[in-house]
Amino acid sequence: MKIAIVLDPLDSIKTYKDTTYAMMVEAAGRGHELHVLMQDGVMWKHGRVIGESCRLELTGDAQHWYRIDPRSEKPLAEFDAVLMRKDPPFDMEYVTATWLLELAGREGARVFNDPRALRDHSEKLAIAEFPRFTAPTLVTRLQQQIHDFIDAHADVVVKPLDGMGGAQVFRVTDADANRNVIVETLTRHGERSIMAQRYIPEIRDGDKRVLLIAGEPVPYSLARIPKPGETRGNLAAGGTGVAKPLSARDLEIATALGPELARRGLLLVGLDVIGDYLTEINVTSPTCFQEIREQTGCNVAGLFIDALEKACAA
Repeated sequence: MKIAIVLDPLDSIKTYKDTTYAMMVEAAGRGHELHVLMQDGVMWKHGRVIGESCRLELTGDAQHWYRIDPRSEKPLAEFDAVLMRKDPPFDMEYVTATWLLELAGREGARVFNDPRALRDHSEKLAIAEFPRFTAPTLVTRLQQQIHDFIDAHADVVVKPLDGMGGAQVFRVTDADANRNVIVETLTRHGERSIMAQRYIPEIRDGDKRVLLIAGEPVPYSLARIPKPGETRGNLAAGGTGVAKPLSARDLEIATALGPELARRGLLLVGLDVIGDYLTEINVTSPTCFQEIREQTGCNVAGLFIDALEKACAA
């Protein structure tokens, strides 16, 4: 297959842990042809969705890990698969890219994850569809509602709806002297909606990333365990990743959500689970492939490329 991947600049990729790189290695090892393009290289031109892309070859050298051909323009529908692996921010440029990729789909391109599903899916707010799996949660920009929630639950996590990597995530108690300024800052004095969730003490055992591929759970999660003195398990915030077999509750959540998310065209999903509770549903560029393989031997990238080949053959 010819696979086009929309991703971040190649020189920003940390090959020792990057999931997109693991996908590339697996795909190239099966003889698939790789092409890469940036988000700004997706355009509508001459009545078609065009990608300004480069063919990429992996060198096997840890430092100089790729070679690329000169850029060329090609309709995205001429590729066998297009992978949208651009990291957030989920801003208007990202939304515009999903509109263009959706047009490409109408022209015959097979885009994963589905562009409409990416655009319509709020990674944090999506848990509201599955309330039986969530801890007490509030989404609002009304500051008094947030303070009432903090008073009711005493220990709360507040975060923006568009953040990633643990950015601007705060733990606030009812006795916190900084609670007013935290709520004011996050809501921009009532102009931006945020999420408040009851604090889940099991975060000490890790914020588990449970991966779904074509609706099926990968048998291991990666528990992101906070560093001492920290409440965020995100690897970007200094957490340590420990692979663990899925618990009974992890499986219950994954098997309940998997078929519905796959039906929407979400080939790869990352569920975040703390203790017994679903906290986020990540669809833009879920990660943790390499950490799980290194610790368990489970070839997650192989499972993903299997699913991609099957979806394209269908």
